[in-house]
Amino acid sequence: MESFPLANADAVVARARSGDPEALEQIFRAFQTPVYNLARRICRTVEDAEDVLQETFLEVAKSIRRYRGDGSLWAWVRTIASNKALMRLRRNKYRDTDELHDEVMPTRREDRHLRMDLEAALERLPETSRAVVWLHDVEGYTHSEIGAMMGKSVSFSKSQLARAHVRLRGWLGEEATA
Repeated sequence: MESFPLANADAVVARARSGDPEALEQIFRAFQTPVYNLARRICRTVEDAEDVLQETFLEVAKSIRRYRGDGSLWAWVRTIASNKALMRLRRNKYRDTDELHDEVMPTRREDRHLRMDLEAALERLPETSRAVVWLHDVEGYTHSEIGAMMGKSVSFSKSQLARAHVRLRGWLGEEATA
């Protein structure tokens, strides 16, 4: 069952495979918001997220004949979107070899001033760390899948996630640890 509404998905996919532009548009309309949201979480800018959205659906249109239907259509589109967003990070040289900057952790008094919502805290993470957090914690990818998508090891994904969680807990204050 699809996570997002697409009436008669099998018939729409069959029509899209035969080159029907209206079927491709139906797929786009059904998944444009979740793809954009995924891209926006991984990429830092609206422009990059919009580019990822466009690149994702160009790839969907180009590759729809290869969609085997083993899993849900959303899972297939989501994988394409995740890969496009990660490629965008690499292409823009967002990869920070340092990954988590050597910032001085604030004292408790300073910490009160740094409390923020989770959205702002995620925005402070380096792109690669934020992508790992989003892909693992929200999208449900395994460390093996994330490592493969990023061309890194499983331990890379695990360490990025652990270090990002420590950083987020520090930024969010005591509420995050309660």
